[in-house]
Amino acid sequence: MSGAGEASGTAMARDVLDGYHDLDAEGRKAFFTALVHDFGPDKAKLGKAIEDWRAAPSDEGASALHFASEPRRQELIRRLNRAPGGTAELVAMRTDLLDLLKANPELAALDRDIVHLLSSWFNRGFLVLRKIDWSTPANILEQIIRYEAVHEIHDWDDLRRRIDPVDRRCYAFFHPAMPDAPLIFVEIALTETIPGAIAPLLAVDRTPVPADRARTAVFYSISNTQRGLGGISFGNFLIKQVVEELRRELPKLDTFVTLSPVPGFMGWLKSTEDATEEDRNVLKLLNEPRWVEDASITSELRAVIEPLAAHYFLKARTAKGKLIDPVARFHLGNGARLERINWLGDLSAKGQRESATVMVNYLYRLEDIEKNHEAYANEGEVVASSAVKKLLRGEGRRLLDMRLSS
Repeated sequence: MSGAGEASGTAMARDVLDGYHDLDAEGRKAFFTALVHDFGPDKAKLGKAIEDWRAAPSDEGASALHFASEPRRQELIRRLNRAPGGTAELVAMRTDLLDLLKANPELAALDRDIVHLLSSWFNRGFLVLRKIDWSTPANILEQIIRYEAVHEIHDWDDLRRRIDPVDRRCYAFFHPAMPDAPLIFVEIALTETIPGAIAPLLAVDRTPVPADRARTAVFYSISNTQRGLGGISFGNFLIKQVVEELRRELPKLDTFVTLSPVPGFMGWLKSTEDATEEDRNVLKLLNEPRWVEDASITSELRAVIEPLAAHYFLKARTAKGKLIDPVARFHLGNGARLERINWLGDLSAKGQRESATVMVNYLYRLEDIEKNHEAYANEGEVVASSAVKKLLRGEGRRLLDMRLSS
């Protein structure tokens, strides 16, 4: 690539992006393939840097080796980013790349390069936190409706109920290069106590909680809007900064929790070998029509599902030893504590289908966040309340015996 002047280089970058827009699916695949095969590291420079390092290892040699090993496509991507609107178009371009990755694993090297650069350009220092309310421009509010991924926003009236009352808040991260596109947003309910179900928070006829009576901030929905930024985490920074904002605005708030879905729990229930034959017979009741309206059925199911849910979070793991639930991995990795498992927390069709109605609260206690994060990151430990631990089969008896013997 030539060292063209800044103005001509920007114009060329714009031409490349315009040309990319005109490509069909096969053309875009060919473009990505060319970037992988024709714009890798300069092998001659890399070979010389390796030889120099082996002959005389030094900090200067290590730096030269680092720069020589960088694929030339990274510089091309940097130049594309300088074009007007280039950042947003590169994010969209990565969305196209993600669509091709599964069938074309050889493109993974290009994806790693793009993620590496986007991670730098979208680091926390560049992100701007903005409050979303009813005075926010309509084009941004439309995106909040469109991208809400946890609890669907049905219309403009529904949106207003979520962001306009005195006990509701919504915040989003923006990037200066994409000022009209929220990257991620969180919806918050201010309550007096920790809630165990989503329906009362979203009820049309609910009575708002006066701000001076609110003691709990409930993060009940976090949604990403840019698929092209997948793998670049903003959520941990968003929650922590919003906690700081809320504490400044409402000093009486003393509890910060989520009310979170458990999207993979039903799938795990159907396939786990940790359920007994008796459990499986009871779980068949989940197939009964309108089972959530039958108190005897819900009581019988609760006795089986709550212990299994505790096992799902505290004991069950993937083949690679990771927590199964992605929402749990996110919050526990951020330093939260698994505070409570809520049976019949989400009675919607989606809640029944994905989680057998179970929702959970993750507690963010600021003084414990770092300690909890280290326990999870270094030891894989799920920091959980005693109430959750007691749900494990046999754990309640063990804890009682420990207290009696002490």
